[in-house]
Amino acid sequence: MGIYQMVYPLYCILLTVSASGIPTGIARLISSGNGAGAERRAFYLYGTVGIIGTIFMFMFAAPLASIQSEPAIRFCCIMLCPSVFFVSLLSVVRGYFQGKGNMYPTAITEVLEQVVKVALGCVLSYVFRANLPLAVASTLFAVTVSEIIATAVALFWYFKRRSKLPLYRTPAAPYSSIVKFTVPLTLSAIALPASQLLESIAAVRLLRAAGESATSLYGIFSGCAITIINLPVSVTYGLAAASVPQISPLAEKGDIEGAKKKAFKALLITFAISAPAAVALFAFAPLAVRLIFSSLGGTEKTVLIELVRIMAVNAVTLSLVQTSSACLTSLGSPIKSTVTQWTSAILRVALTAVLIKFTNLSISGAAISANCSYLVAVLINFWYIIRYKKENSQKGERNEDNADRIGYALGRLNQKS
Repeated sequence: MGIYQMVYPLYCILLTVSASGIPTGIARLISSGNGAGAERRAFYLYGTVGIIGTIFMFMFAAPLASIQSEPAIRFCCIMLCPSVFFVSLLSVVRGYFQGKGNMYPTAITEVLEQVVKVALGCVLSYVFRANLPLAVASTLFAVTVSEIIATAVALFWYFKRRSKLPLYRTPAAPYSSIVKFTVPLTLSAIALPASQLLESIAAVRLLRAAGESATSLYGIFSGCAITIINLPVSVTYGLAAASVPQISPLAEKGDIEGAKKKAFKALLITFAISAPAAVALFAFAPLAVRLIFSSLGGTEKTVLIELVRIMAVNAVTLSLVQTSSACLTSLGSPIKSTVTQWTSAILRVALTAVLIKFTNLSISGAAISANCSYLVAVLINFWYIIRYKKENSQKGERNEDNADRIGYALGRLNQKS
């Protein structure tokens, strides 16, 4: 798990650049009514970016293995790199259907991805279990296969809709409108994997300097504890994705109050789902560890239980960050979400390094820093959402004042004439 999680942050960074901002950005464009044909241009734009990302990951495989002092990472990167391209295409199709209010393609392809990845990954890791580096690389190859299959299904779904298209094709939305929404979202989404990559380098080096089993401890933290915490967070992902086509048409029409009500409703539902999940994670951490990671030894289980209990609150904060970021995008303020994500990412890496180096918290320092960074991100996003209403009302008041002044001036001119 340590090797697997040391490869994944680089993959996520490249995936973020080539794909992560696409679904929400395309959905925002299409649902607003101003993005007809946006997906066609996005195929060319992000397909090219996906190819570049695949080549970059292939070339960076050896340097990353050297930086992290883990030779197995090189082959793992090579096995994983083709998926960057396929996810780019897949994300465009998901964004198109989300903008149309159809969540079925997203749901079905995501479930298909996970089923293929887990099933094939388990089979291959069992077959190559005698060779640890090869076993890890095979599980990452399963990720590539899953993305290829999911992309094929999504594209079939997309082209099948041709029978329902109008006779004449509408002009595609300009590239500038696509970039306007997808680039800020990409910069926002890249903050998390970038912080994880830097965190993996800093944490592993500092733990190794302290004489601890660095790779294993980081594997327990990133591959096990975060996996358990992300279970309830993944449930609320649907709320974040579904809120975009609900809020953006209202924001586009200038109905800020209506858009805000939808946003707060999405946030309230997110909290209602994630809060009980956080309590359950804290209370039943030993049971969750015993059921999900039964192969861990006694000491490793103890460490994992402690990490899950420390990070249980993240089930709430990370879920709220996810939904509030989508709400900001729907309101037409993706840049603000970007600022939030990078602020919390920088805080997380810095605090992780400080807590591991200058305290005896060991890997628990990384868990505490994650708690602090996500809490800060939630507070900043909430502040932005509330302030967005005030800014718009102030703008509206200024516009009304200007209109009154213009009307008065025109009236005076008419009287004189």
